[in-house]
Amino acid sequence: MPENKKNKFYITTPVYYVNAKPHIGHAYTTVAGDVLARFHRERDKDVFLLAGADEHGLKIEKKAEESGKDPKEFVDKFSQEFTSLWESLNIKYDNFIRTTDPNHEKAVQKVLQKLYGEGVIYKGEYEGLYCVGCEQFKNEGDLVNGRCPDHDTVCERVKEESYLLKMADMQDKLIAKIESDKFLIQPEKYKREILSFLKKEKLKDISISRKNVKWGIPLPFDESHTTYVWFDAFLSYLTGLGWGGDKKNIPWQWPADVQFIGKDILRVHATIWPIMLLHLGIELPKKMFVHGHLLSGGRKMSKTIGNVISIDEMLEKFGTDGTRYLLMGAGTFGEDVDVTMERMTEKYNADLANGLGNLVSRVLKLISLSDIQLSKINTNEKISNFLDKIEPDKALDYIWNIVRENNKFIEEMKPWELAKTNKKKFDEVMGKLLGDLFGIANLLKFFMPETSGKILKAIEIGKTEALFPRIR
Repeated sequence: MPENKKNKFYITTPVYYVNAKPHIGHAYTTVAGDVLARFHRERDKDVFLLAGADEHGLKIEKKAEESGKDPKEFVDKFSQEFTSLWESLNIKYDNFIRTTDPNHEKAVQKVLQKLYGEGVIYKGEYEGLYCVGCEQFKNEGDLVNGRCPDHDTVCERVKEESYLLKMADMQDKLIAKIESDKFLIQPEKYKREILSFLKKEKLKDISISRKNVKWGIPLPFDESHTTYVWFDAFLSYLTGLGWGGDKKNIPWQWPADVQFIGKDILRVHATIWPIMLLHLGIELPKKMFVHGHLLSGGRKMSKTIGNVISIDEMLEKFGTDGTRYLLMGAGTFGEDVDVTMERMTEKYNADLANGLGNLVSRVLKLISLSDIQLSKINTNEKISNFLDKIEPDKALDYIWNIVRENNKFIEEMKPWELAKTNKKKFDEVMGKLLGDLFGIANLLKFFMPETSGKILKAIEIGKTEALFPRIR
């Protein structure tokens, strides 16, 4: 353990379900995690960013069968696609946990045995409406015309022998943790949503096992059952730090400082997960930050509608930093955000090609470094405030205001004329422009690390190639 545990900062993204290729939504959450991790590393925090893959369950079992593959071979392929995408997006995670890792499976079994021994998990029967797509039981109130709103499929009525986790006995404790912000849920509207749900009805004990699903972790006390996929996946937030399942040896990085999740998995993350921790006597995460959906043309992305935006296509068209910028600058982080390829292409051309790229090339064409005193901008406090509040979009808006102001300043001051008529004024103007450019490059390092490095190098050598050529 480090001398100063207070200096640690632990960030998790969801462990994504690897039944298909990663999509733009996965990239959106994970880039946000990486931006926050880079920001806190810059502050000399001992940062740990966890990414991962949720690899068990009925949906994967079925998909593997359809593709004629063994489930492990199937998840190996898709987990590799996730790690390759994170590399393409320049995401610097500290561990990529897979729920098929032997150490994870052992820790899950240890937890199951402990809770079963304490009577917190007990054998019973579960009946409910089950959505295979969500790997989740649904309440009638969750459905739209009897169908799962996320997958537009009819839920199956399932009645089977099951092991259940006690929920209601921890309900009041959970409400108190959320109300006091000891377990902080942000933005505020999601905190209100969960409190309203928790105060409206008594929580039912939930199924934590399936008897008819082979692809999962067997219960140590009844091997005819495998662990319900959510129970297994949640514990990866601890096993990803090397936890072995023993309460006496909680990793020093715990509790998580920020857990990023999409709003579609809020309910399970804000009820089942903290109740598991309360039963185990383990501290709850400090903060759960919930973001909205990425929509396209006002509608949820769907292959049927044909409005899916491919993250591979974005990378090919806009490059790594262009894609990171467009994801983080797409709209208010925490709300639903609407993106289309047309609008992103316009934004790329306006902000990156005409805005930042143009500024860099104009300043460096005019510069003669020997005569210039940099008047560096110091705006880190503003950016810190935005990123402390997890407002990456506002941080980028702030940086781009500086870019726009500098382009406008060049138009007004016409330094190419001053170079001939007023050398002193020219040096002053260029000192301000170069100082601002240096500041912009430093502020961009969390969002666009490659671009930040290129600008700083260009300032050093006094020349650059086009950073962001215009695209159609």
